[in-house]
Amino acid sequence: MTEEAASKEKKAIALSSVVAAIFLTGMKLGVGLWTNSLGILSEAAHSGLDLMAALITYFAVSVSDRPADEEHQYGHGKMENVSALFETILLIVTCGWIIWEAIERLVTGSVHVEANVWSFVVIVIAIVVDYSRSKALLRVARKYRSQALEADALHFSSDIWSSLTVLAGLVFVSFGYPSFDALAALAVAILVLFVSYRLGRRTIDALMDRVPPEMTKNIDDVIRSVEGVEEIRSTRVRLSGAKMFVDTTVGIRRTLPFERAHRIMDEIEHAVVAAFTGADVTVHAEPMRRQDETVIDSIRMIVVNKGLRPPHNLEVHQSGGKYFIDFDLEYVKGNTFVEAHAIASEIEEEIRTEIPSVGNIAIHLEEYLPDQGESLHATEEEPELCRAIEDLVCSDPRILGCRDITVLRHAAHHHVSLACLLSSSMKLDEVHQIITQVETQLYQHFPRVQRFMIHAEPAEEQRK
Repeated sequence: MTEEAASKEKKAIALSSVVAAIFLTGMKLGVGLWTNSLGILSEAAHSGLDLMAALITYFAVSVSDRPADEEHQYGHGKMENVSALFETILLIVTCGWIIWEAIERLVTGSVHVEANVWSFVVIVIAIVVDYSRSKALLRVARKYRSQALEADALHFSSDIWSSLTVLAGLVFVSFGYPSFDALAALAVAILVLFVSYRLGRRTIDALMDRVPPEMTKNIDDVIRSVEGVEEIRSTRVRLSGAKMFVDTTVGIRRTLPFERAHRIMDEIEHAVVAAFTGADVTVHAEPMRRQDETVIDSIRMIVVNKGLRPPHNLEVHQSGGKYFIDFDLEYVKGNTFVEAHAIASEIEEEIRTEIPSVGNIAIHLEEYLPDQGESLHATEEEPELCRAIEDLVCSDPRILGCRDITVLRHAAHHHVSLACLLSSSMKLDEVHQIITQVETQLYQHFPRVQRFMIHAEPAEEQRK
């Protein structure tokens, strides 16, 4: 159902309550003045307050559904809470008057109460109307989580019990016990005060942004169920009328790519909205280091957090309880050697701080030359270069073949990629060692090639 349709339904049920309250107030007031029954007059006063409350509720639900604006960034939902607070104050004032009048009648005993058939009829009609209105209001209130409509439903439902109490008082009056009318009025006032206390407490809690602890716990359970959430650092919930605003801060593994971290945040939002319909969810993610994070992961994060490209040819060896680390580090073109060395020194210092058991760190500095413009596919234009590369690669007896040599030219620089075929019986570390040695020879023999990319393939793939 759309927000517009929901708003119309809430307004319609609130308006029907206004009509019902006008009818009940007029009927009770007329019969109460006729019979001089304080019980019925107290019911008339109670219904009069219900009328005011119904008018306030109608106004509140009309305003609370307005969208958020620059001055009310959380919307206008609090108007329902304000109206409920005003209704509570009206109820308390009325109860004070009823208690005062009832005590005075009990003390003086000078008031005559006439219990005729109309006094019974008006109370029975009131019970029927109150019952139908409270059920209808409560249904819509629960459907849209409207505190204003729920308060109105509470008013009408309390009227049922107070009407039953007055009815019992009229029965005793008809048997010659007029003091029971005042006692019935006292019972109505006490009942309404109890209802007012419950309503007032909930209203003040809402205005003070108090949230039941179990609600936050339930939201945390939903967030924790999302894969990728390592921990929940804080969750705040704010209720504004029927709307719920959730702000949560979660810890996500810092080694995850940004897009994966963003997906986790989206999944958190969808999970909370699915569990709490209509919730407005804001998720803040903070990187966290897990206990099982590897040394290699830690080094990569240190380099990347410096705004540099991830290190390559990163190797970590352990000997005598110490880590020996070496890797290639690319720095931006234009930096002087001194500037590049300063960056490397900072990285080395952070590595030693974060990984205390470090023996030696060797950082090889390379200038990063980002491509500008489009590269030229120059494989066909460089046949001699391709043959020379293939001859050099195949001169190593451990390499069973060379294929897919591709040459890209950008300005004066060449980028070459190729595939080397090796025996499938080799272990991965053997393959890595061979490729590294071949790569070193290629850089030595072809200085005009800025970068070689070698892909190792099992020789069986060549036969398929």
